[in-house]
Amino acid sequence: MKKFVLIGLIAALVVGFLLSPYASSLPDGLEKVAIKYGFISKEHSLINAPFPDYTVKFVKDEKLATGFAGLIGTVTVFLLVTGIFKLLARKDR
Repeated sequence: MKKFVLIGLIAALVVGFLLSPYASSLPDGLEKVAIKYGFISKEHSLINAPFPDYTVKFVKDEKLATGFAGLIGTVTVFLLVTGIFKLLARKDR
């Protein structure tokens, strides 16, 4: 099982790093509606995004910065999900 998870993590890291720079830069559905109906300018966030526009500030190359953001996001989600599953497994015992 650990080998399966490790292979999945490696595959996700490769995809996150290599393919994320080629994701569409067009607005998503919610952003498109906000632009269409003119309330995009009223947008405000409750917290600052750690990687706004899916880039890391310490990397100058835009595609490389997006790739690193994909790596960091993948690792973050993996660690969160792993922690949640470990907590749930502990409660079952």
